[in-house]
Amino acid sequence: MVYAPQDLDSFPEKDRAPGTYIAIDCEMVGVGPDGSESSLARVSVVNYAGAVLLDVFVRQRERVTDWRTQFSGIRPADMVHAKPFDEVQKLVSDLLDGRILVGHAVHNDLHALLLSHSRAQQRDTQLLAHRHGQSKARHPALRNLAREMLGISIQEGEHSSVIDARVTMAIYRLHRKQWDRAFNTASYRVKMQQPGSVETVSATGKRKRDSVDHEQDDDNPSSKTVKIAKSGAVQRKGTSSGLTTVVKRSGHSATDGSNKREASTSKTKWWKDLGGGNASKGTTKGSKGSIHVT
Repeated sequence: MVYAPQDLDSFPEKDRAPGTYIAIDCEMVGVGPDGSESSLARVSVVNYAGAVLLDVFVRQRERVTDWRTQFSGIRPADMVHAKPFDEVQKLVSDLLDGRILVGHAVHNDLHALLLSHSRAQQRDTQLLAHRHGQSKARHPALRNLAREMLGISIQEGEHSSVIDARVTMAIYRLHRKQWDRAFNTASYRVKMQQPGSVETVSATGKRKRDSVDHEQDDDNPSSKTVKIAKSGAVQRKGTSSGLTTVVKRSGHSATDGSNKREASTSKTKWWKDLGGGNASKGTTKGSKGSIHVT
């Protein structure tokens, strides 16, 4: 995968492919007088399993007047390995091709990248949470949805676009069946050459086939956990966060309007394994963007 950080190596091979669903989050810095204008500085993309497909800093064309470190988590030293905007834009564009994009206020991320994507292939957790009654706020903050739906606290200090993208994907997966009823997702799946193969994007922008697209199997809401058989086959028994199992706060399972369970309880606290990542080196930076259980 193009410019994927070392974090990818910690995932089973079957969880490393881009697949059909990807989640994105961007961090900005300030340029212009008093940092009043925003400039794209970091882009992170994760797949359905939460594996980092892309995590890269963006080289600045203008002088940065406000690094916004207390929010962005970005420092001047991070620009050492930054890539030109055009290159980052192309990498993201290749990942978007034929895939469903998950994001929180995702139009902001697309705008920052100067990219467009079909509305039918967008899943905006901010919009959908309000539309389906999971949030009374018209524009709920991601940190509030994380606390209410996952029982975790994020963005208490410096932000991490990797953590935010993973949490966004976890929230989407928790409500995917309900939220996708208005979309004909079947027509937007990445076409497979044969059962058990998917398309991924190579560094040249061309597609190739590899690994099992286990995300095509619907999450079975009737059981409790996600188990991986010794043979490598996936036995789906719940809504996976991509790192282990998504659970509701206070041990309650998630439900939709029809009272059907969408996720079940589990003692597994997957969010403890959510590292912030480092776009320049692919490593986790201590407490930067860390998640705290509430």
